[in-house]
Amino acid sequence: MSEPDRVHTTEGDVVHCAGCGRPLAKGDHAVCERRRLATDPPRYCTACGRKLVVQVLPTSWRAHCVRCGDLAAPEPLAIR
Repeated sequence: MSEPDRVHTTEGDVVHCAGCGRPLAKGDHAVCERRRLATDPPRYCTACGRKLVVQVLPTSWRAHCVRCGDLAAPEPLAIR
């Protein structure tokens, strides 16, 4: 995962997956990462750095840069 959430406990820092809550060291979290990428859109254009106009949809997102145009979202997730 790119930036996992850190949980502070009396036993120290434990790193868990923000998508499923399980420890990152246990299991494959590729599905969690795909889900995060599909539902958490970028906020800034990677080409010019301008703030994007973003619309979040139930299974995907749309983003538009006034200078560079539309950004492509990943394929919508199949809801299971």
